[in-house]
Order: sequence, then structure tokens, then C-alpha cells
Amino acid sequence: MSLATLLLLADGRLPSGGHAHSAGLEAQVSAGRVRTVDDLAGFLRGKLATSGLVAAAFTAAACVSPARFAELDAGLDARTPSPALRKASRAQGRALLRAGRAMWPVAAIGREPHQPVALGALAAAAGLTATEAAVAAAHGTITGPASAAVRLLGLDPYAVHALLARLAPDCDRVAAAAVARSGDPVDDLPAAGAPLLDIGAEHHATWEVRLFAS
Repeated sequence: MSLATLLLLADGRLPSGGHAHSAGLEAQVSAGRVRTVDDLAGFLRGKLATSGLVAAAFTAAACVSPARFAELDAGLDARTPSPALRKASRAQGRALLRAGRAMWPVAAIGREPHQPVALGALAAAAGLTATEAAVAAAHGTITGPASAAVRLLGLDPYAVHALLARLAPDCDRVAAAAVARSGDPVDDLPAAGAPLLDIGAEHHATWEVRLFAS
């Protein structure tokens, strides 16, 4: 394993389209639920405990079990009740695959997999372990909306990165919990959800003017 490879895969500057998505934050900012760094902290902790855990578990499972790509993708579809979020996840998966295939020989996975399945496939192609893949997934769950918060709210980037540093141990714990479940049948993998974000995503998709795609 190369630490540099893990950093490359987790780098927010990877041309995978992640910068165009706020992971549901823009709708919550508009609703007045996230205004300060403290509000953002609550939002990110909630993301880690729900979609972060799900993404990390499916990423780890895809990393170690390429034969399960199709059923893992279907399992993520079942865990994503919002059509807008399904579309966003597949758009990010498609872009991530395009970036990954420029770097490594990635196994066949279909044209538009969900982002966690694509991330797991790329991690496997890069020679990373399930734990490293899960850490990358958990990390991405919070760094994307954290970056979006700086753009949406004009928050102090130093304060936001200090928050990310405080959440690093939580990322590790979520990744460890995800890897422990990664060998489970798809129906038994984590299915934690956030209904308010699903509702917000559907409202957000109707906006004529918005900064982020999701």
C-alpha cells in the first residue's frame, strides 16, 4: 500500500466532479438550519453517522468483492429513496470512474455506478485495502460539504479545517465499523438514512438558481 495513493484517491482536487455537490448542505443552509461552524459540526457528524457509514461500508465491500458490484449498486439504490440523490450519486460515480481509469486499470463495473461502488472499484485497482477505501469514503463524506460551507456561508476556512481535524477520529471509527460489516450480505449492510436530507434534495432539485448540483 502506498500512502501517497490513498492521499491521491481522497484528494478533493481529483477531477471527479465532487466540487459540484454540497451533499445536501445547500438546501439546509437555505432552510436556515446551518449557519455557523457549530451548526456545520452537527451536520457533518450526522452525515458521518448515516450516509458516511453506508458509503464506507459499500466502498469497503466493493473494494474486496468485485463480484458483488451489481448487487452492491442495487443495494445502494434501495438505500437512496430520493431520486435527486440517486442521480447525484451516479453522476459522481461516472465522473470518478473516468478519473480513475486514467490512472489505473479498473475492473468493469457498468457505466454509471453509485459513487461508493465506483470508489471501491478504484481503491481495489489502486491496490488499497478495505480499511483504506473506507477511510477515503468517510473522509469524503465530510470534506465535500465542509468545502461547500465555506463557499455558501463565507465561513472561516481555518475554523472549518479545525473542525475537520477534530472529526478525524470519528472518520476512523466509522471506517472501522464499516469494514467490520463489509463482508455481510448486501441486505444486512448498514442502511442508516437521513429523511430530512432526502426531502431537502428533492426541493433543491426544483430550484432554478443554485450553486451546487446537489
